[in-house]
Amino acid sequence: MEEGVLGLPPGLVGRREELTPMLSQYAAICADYEDALVLFQVGDFYEGFCEAAEVLARELEITLTKREDSTGTYPMAGIPIDNAATYVEGLLESGYRVAIADQIQDPSESSGPVDRAVTQVVTPGTVVNDELLDPGSSNYVACLARGVESGPDAGDEEGKDGDRDTGEKPTAAERYAVAFADVSTGEFLVTSADRATVGDELDRFAPAEVLLAPEISIEEFDLPDMVTAPGPEPFEYESAADRVRRAGNSIDPLDGAPEIRVCGALLAYVEYTQGDIGSGTEGNDTDDTTGEEGSRDRSGAITQYEPTEHLHLDGTALRSLEVFAGQDGSDDHTLFSVLDDSSSALGRRRLAGWLRRPLLDAGEIEARHDAVEELLTESLVREELRELLGEVYDLARLSTRVARGRANARDLRSLGDTVAVVPRIREALSGAESAQLLDLRESLGDLGDIQGLIERAIQSDPPIEVTEGGVIEPDFDEGLDSLRETEQSGREWVAELEASERERTGIESLSVGYNQVHGYYIEVTNANLDRVPEEYTRRQTLKNAERYYTPELKRHEEEILSAGERADEREYELFREVRSDVGAEADRIDRVADALADLDALCTLAAIASEREYVRPEVGCEDFELRASRHPVVESVQESFVPNDVSIESGEVAVITGPNMAGKSTYMRQVALCTLLAQIGSFVPAREARLPIVDRIFTRVGASDDIAGGQSTFMREMTELATILRGASSRSLVILDEVGRGTSTADGRAIARAAIEELHETVGARTLFATHYHGLTDLAAEYERVNNYHFAADREGGEVTFLHSVAAGATGASYGIDVASLAGVPERVVERSRELVAGKGGPETEGFGENERSAPATNGHRSAVHSAAGHQVGEQGVEPGETTTPTRDGTNHDTPNREREAPNGEGRTEGKLRGDIETALRDLDIANTTPIEALWTLNELKDRLDDGSDARGGSDRTGSE
Repeated sequence: MEEGVLGLPPGLVGRREELTPMLSQYAAICADYEDALVLFQVGDFYEGFCEAAEVLARELEITLTKREDSTGTYPMAGIPIDNAATYVEGLLESGYRVAIADQIQDPSESSGPVDRAVTQVVTPGTVVNDELLDPGSSNYVACLARGVESGPDAGDEEGKDGDRDTGEKPTAAERYAVAFADVSTGEFLVTSADRATVGDELDRFAPAEVLLAPEISIEEFDLPDMVTAPGPEPFEYESAADRVRRAGNSIDPLDGAPEIRVCGALLAYVEYTQGDIGSGTEGNDTDDTTGEEGSRDRSGAITQYEPTEHLHLDGTALRSLEVFAGQDGSDDHTLFSVLDDSSSALGRRRLAGWLRRPLLDAGEIEARHDAVEELLTESLVREELRELLGEVYDLARLSTRVARGRANARDLRSLGDTVAVVPRIREALSGAESAQLLDLRESLGDLGDIQGLIERAIQSDPPIEVTEGGVIEPDFDEGLDSLRETEQSGREWVAELEASERERTGIESLSVGYNQVHGYYIEVTNANLDRVPEEYTRRQTLKNAERYYTPELKRHEEEILSAGERADEREYELFREVRSDVGAEADRIDRVADALADLDALCTLAAIASEREYVRPEVGCEDFELRASRHPVVESVQESFVPNDVSIESGEVAVITGPNMAGKSTYMRQVALCTLLAQIGSFVPAREARLPIVDRIFTRVGASDDIAGGQSTFMREMTELATILRGASSRSLVILDEVGRGTSTADGRAIARAAIEELHETVGARTLFATHYHGLTDLAAEYERVNNYHFAADREGGEVTFLHSVAAGATGASYGIDVASLAGVPERVVERSRELVAGKGGPETEGFGENERSAPATNGHRSAVHSAAGHQVGEQGVEPGETTTPTRDGTNHDTPNREREAPNGEGRTEGKLRGDIETALRDLDIANTTPIEALWTLNELKDRLDDGSDARGGSDRTGSE
């Protein structure tokens, strides 16, 4: 966004006293909206002038023209009103707020400049126009504030969101409040917590725009592109509290001053963006019956919630699990894209909301499962419901537009058509048995009065413009019918006039017409002028004809036009009355919209379960058991998928090793996704599922440099690890992949081990821990709830096949060189890699002997698991920490190095050094090591060799100098 073009354009700053009345009006509006780009209606176009015009021309790729008047020449650019939404969208994407200044006066009634007013300030977070909204996505604007140490903010802040390690609660100054509003639907939520939790809520709701209180800096949170700092006034406690009360809310349920301040400031911003009275950008009018006089503030009903009421998913988890966006930022091949087969926009938004806020209460989860199971079983009922729901318009957004006085006649008909479907949906649910479906049926209240009013009042195919007639049905209003009858009889008289005058005058070419400038006229060609009757009065001369009127034609014209104008005015008056009456029932409509959204989401989950053979999970179990589980996204895009079993005891840390590309990350993600699906009320992709209810899902799967945030890959991974270790509880599910990359091998292995120990001894969370540090498998012998698993592979005829199946025990092979070969690394590099491995560590250690399958090491404590094929794998007859996986020379490189000692004891030191270096090289994950990381590792190994040489022969080296 270009600086210096918002508000009053610089080219008008010093010239306001000499401007024409219209440009003076434009300048005044620009000065009042100093944070926005003003679109100023001039007839059928929205115009901008001076620097604002240059921005419009450049950003929208439209023609830059100029306006000349007595005061000078001004650059000018404009967009057609009929297609304004497309251009406004372009300005929003470029980072601009757009103030729409509409004509609110009929030009024919004005002796000077037409009155104009800003009817709406369009911002990314406060859009209400259908053309600018994704029908299936909520569109939030958020507001942030923080407490203070004294004053109203400092009240009782105990009892919330402490730190797990210290048990300390955030002080008033450490407590943040955040409010979210979807202006298009009227949804308004608020909560408060510590900074980290509020940051997670921002990730969860993904607002398009954020307002910041003066005490909040932009660096404190990961914020969207559109950030607004409205100054201190909207956040002042007293004015904010008063604004909350005026919106129909009590401040008592709100948790302290920070929540009151963000609610009040956000309400003020919504009021500001919704503008003054006048016509809107969709050809709508904007009702001035707001507040106490009629139309209600749809962002006024505030709901206070606690983040701990739902399964906690932070931004890292949402991104790692690709719930809404893939690694490339697209919404293809995500969990939501797989689930979203909704019949309506209502259902699509509800399903997304469930994914953002999964349930924690076993009763609520099972109630959804009951409903999904009934809809799954009753397939005919389900399909009938889905067909009916497909006829439903976006009732929530329609209701909001109606209640705000921004709906046009077509909106009312869409609302009426949706309401007409409701009785058929109720009838389809007449045999419902599950509690939730019965509740939804009751919530689908009778809106027949609203439907009847709309059908009686509004024509079936009305125009978009509501001020020019053609909106109200005949027989709805006697006065209107009388005016229309007068108008119509006049038009019929005019139509008959042409025939009668032709017969009377004998002029066969005589015609009767109308235009807006001269009104009704009788046209006679020049060849017949000598036959024009004396009572004709000339009205207009054309090249080949003359136009006339008669006293009788003039009288009928006045009757027709007067009746037409009064009929249009009466229609508009009646339309506003109907809209106001419907808007007064918004609460009833909202309850129906809410029930339809739930029903559509449940039907969608049942349809997916039927199509993809998902199973109902048993929730609230002590252990975590999945049989033949699948990844819901991967299986949807691959022709075949190898299912895997999962069994995780309470507090268990499952250390997972195995070849690169074997599927470790996919396996761990599918465990998390199955958990998430179960807790939104969905069935899960498995043959059998017994799951506990988890309070949080933590992930550290894959990473990349955060260049904008100044964090390297390693720093970002360590930050995520810190969040997990400090925030996880014994009820959490933790997914960790390759902890310790990006630093020296010794440091990385030490961090990984310490993390496992902390998770096992202190946190107690169920943990899946994938690693290439094979030495970590020794922990299974030391800790009761640490168990080893691996992904198997076959080597046959020199070729490696990844089996993508998990089994008990560890593996000593990572197959990095084989992966390099599969990736297309030149063969000479691959062969040289094999030579180097053989030279440094003895015979080939990257795989197993010919025709041998990777065999698991002991699992430590687990007696058996099931493989992908369903075969039970028992304990291997080996000691804890050992492996049955041999290399080609028959040695076991997973066992501790036991070099023979030389008689003088030197072998012990040399052997240990060599063993440590061999271990470091073996643990090095070539496929996931960057060039700079490889150089660091090589430099460290060289330093250790040099240190070893110094220890053995330092005196000789010193003496030679």
